[in-house]
Amino acid sequence: MRKWLGVGGVIVGVVAAWACGGAMQEGSGALESVPTPPGEVPEEDEDASLPPPDAGIALPDPGASDDAGIPDDGGGDTGAGGGADAGTQTDAGTDAGDEELPGGGSVHGVDLWPQEAVVDYTQRFGVGRPQGVAVDDAFNLWLLDGRRIGVIRSGETQPTWASNIGQAGRGFSSTVICGGAAGRAYVGYYAKELDNPEHQSAGDPAYGDGDLDAVRLTPEGIKLEEHLTRSFRRGKDGSLTWNPPGNTGLHNSNDWHFDEDRAVLGCAKVMRGRDRGDVYVSTNHGVTRVNGLNYNSHRHPTWFDDQGHQHIGYSYAVGIAQDGDVLIGTDWTFGIVTPNKDMGVWDWMDPKSLNPMKVESSYLPQLNSLAEFDFWRAFQQTRDGRYYLASASFGLWEMTVVSAKDRGQRGTRVPGLPTDRLTSLAATDEGSLFIGTSGGGLWRLDANKRLFRVTDVAGNTVKQLVYDPSTSPAMLYVLTDQGLTVLRGY
Repeated sequence: MRKWLGVGGVIVGVVAAWACGGAMQEGSGALESVPTPPGEVPEEDEDASLPPPDAGIALPDPGASDDAGIPDDGGGDTGAGGGADAGTQTDAGTDAGDEELPGGGSVHGVDLWPQEAVVDYTQRFGVGRPQGVAVDDAFNLWLLDGRRIGVIRSGETQPTWASNIGQAGRGFSSTVICGGAAGRAYVGYYAKELDNPEHQSAGDPAYGDGDLDAVRLTPEGIKLEEHLTRSFRRGKDGSLTWNPPGNTGLHNSNDWHFDEDRAVLGCAKVMRGRDRGDVYVSTNHGVTRVNGLNYNSHRHPTWFDDQGHQHIGYSYAVGIAQDGDVLIGTDWTFGIVTPNKDMGVWDWMDPKSLNPMKVESSYLPQLNSLAEFDFWRAFQQTRDGRYYLASASFGLWEMTVVSAKDRGQRGTRVPGLPTDRLTSLAATDEGSLFIGTSGGGLWRLDANKRLFRVTDVAGNTVKQLVYDPSTSPAMLYVLTDQGLTVLRGY
């Protein structure tokens, strides 16, 4: 039995499945240390037991249509304060809908990067060995390295760096970076989970911990745009739910008193289709949907034990399926949800037709029992419609949906990898699945299901895979322990 760690993401409560209620109470299972970074694997131990359960109540009964629309980028009358974090002056830059990119560089949609099939960006552009990479809508390359944020404008030859922006300047540890609109990126941070996440006052300073910053490329360099605080949720009458004044960060959208999302663990940007530009952020408690500077928090797969207690694992894995579905994987379970076009109902569970679930909260009985951790770290769907889950401890699994209502789906282990310790996945347009490992390098399962190592990429541990199909040829960003390599044409 594997060790139950704070870093493993144990949160339990009795609430409505997938979305949290307004009286969730965290118990003694609260996080006590920094979560395992997305590219790392958990510890193991012989002795373990389930953490204690918590109490909670169900979501309020919502009711609204799905045609209410998506909020404007960074705007909308949310009633929330848009103040910057830590007293830093906010520089909102140019609106994402403008034609010019803030700070110069390429205009929106122009790819000026090398066209070779394989390019070592660490050598050619001096990006070093960052912990995270991202690309925005103008193909600007963003870099995350501890307290430093860097960017290379498409067409330039070296990064511009800025240090101690936003939450980094307050001493919080950065976790991930994700691209946004032209000239914008989102940076996630870690904050310790609260024993009791319910705040009585909007002025409680704990709201400002961790969470997510939006940063902007301006003529003066990289600036903090906003520490995200603008919750966007529809009420029963279709109007937007009130937000408290000031900056309350990523609080629960259905009840601002609850501060459950504290540590950002991953993110996935929608690269095409109806929701192009939306970003899904996975945290210690669920998955938050972001559009511009607005967000709706949150949803998560769950499971109930024999005593009726609900268990919620940390959501490390978040991906976008071929049809735009959102793929979510936790340490225990996984789910597939078709998002409503209105972000304001992302967290709604009633009626379920608002956000249909192809898989609600499932596991693979061929791997482990439901009570055991599976350590899902990546979830992708290939062009042929097949689903794949990558575990930090148990290798690569193909998942076949038996039924949306079944708890157990069918899992088939994919053999041939040199290690079971996986970190990341990326499905490409030509049908391949790229597989990042810890210690075994980068591997490719091609459209004919032949598996082989990608020897053009240096490094034994893959930290991150980012696929951008919006340019031609498509770009696959491969970040390893030896730096950044970009593959084109997949």
